[in-house]
Amino acid sequence: MLFLFQTPTKAQDEDIFGISEKAKNPKSESGVGNVFRNVLEMFSLEISTGAAYHQMAMDFYSPNPSLYPIKQYQNFESSAFTLQDTLSLSSNEWIFPLVNGGVRINLFNLLTIGGGFGQEWGSLAPMRGNDHEFPFEGATYQLSKTYGTVGLVLYDARRRQKFLTWQYRKYSTNNLYMQSELRQRARQNYPWRFILEGEFGNMKLKNAYDPSLSTPGNPYEPKLAVSQDPYFGVSMRMEYDFSEYTKVFVKGGAEFRKFTYASTDFAELKNIDQTVYGLQVGAAIKIPGTKRCKIGGCGVVMKHLHDGIEFRGSSIFRMQNRKIGQWY
Repeated sequence: MLFLFQTPTKAQDEDIFGISEKAKNPKSESGVGNVFRNVLEMFSLEISTGAAYHQMAMDFYSPNPSLYPIKQYQNFESSAFTLQDTLSLSSNEWIFPLVNGGVRINLFNLLTIGGGFGQEWGSLAPMRGNDHEFPFEGATYQLSKTYGTVGLVLYDARRRQKFLTWQYRKYSTNNLYMQSELRQRARQNYPWRFILEGEFGNMKLKNAYDPSLSTPGNPYEPKLAVSQDPYFGVSMRMEYDFSEYTKVFVKGGAEFRKFTYASTDFAELKNIDQTVYGLQVGAAIKIPGTKRCKIGGCGVVMKHLHDGIEFRGSSIFRMQNRKIGQWY
């Protein structure tokens, strides 16, 4: 009789503490809300600042050199500037500060795409070469830019696990000691991430005008201007995760830009190449898709479930699923 009337009972699909360790858990009561929160968690906001060292270079030749502020600067005798001369002029100066802010999207921990807005304040030194110099009227300039970025994740926690698996391939699966060591190292928290990043965008020059060399019709028309072509850059970005939602990063690289300089009568334009070597430090916050638990009496600090919905038990500045040694 007991055998005939016994009924199977459904096993509990989560542990008795309600702590979630599943790969995917619903973050909202509705399907649309869950999709929205999963997409929202792909976005992060970031801000950075830094400094750069830039070089301005120009190959100067003009049939009317008197239309430009070019002159000899050496005291000793040298050959006079002639119409047949082509001068290689260059200068080096600092850019400080650099300020950038933007948004970034993480695509499957493989690619990152983003964009933003930046401001920089730089110094301008006279370009010199072949005993001649090409001075700018102003000693500084201000520049704003809008840019987009594409990054390739070279190394992170997931790739570290694959590297460890490849590194321990020489040990037999029956070697329990080495296999245990592999599992322990693979489970360790690895907060570093290395990204190779490309940048492109447009610039707008501010406060870099030459009032002494202006057209009668427009006395404030700029002599120095940025090219209409987009600029390009490449950099290496190193990130450190404080939690699943907050991180700091260091970014260093080079940008390649073009400027133009107009003659007095605006009949000619000379191209100026600028190469910028910069270093930036910043912070980023990923927009949390999981809501913070506000149920009274719930003291769970890890991610957990209430009625099948995932909640955070900690601030975005703390590790959500903390392990031994990460509680304080």
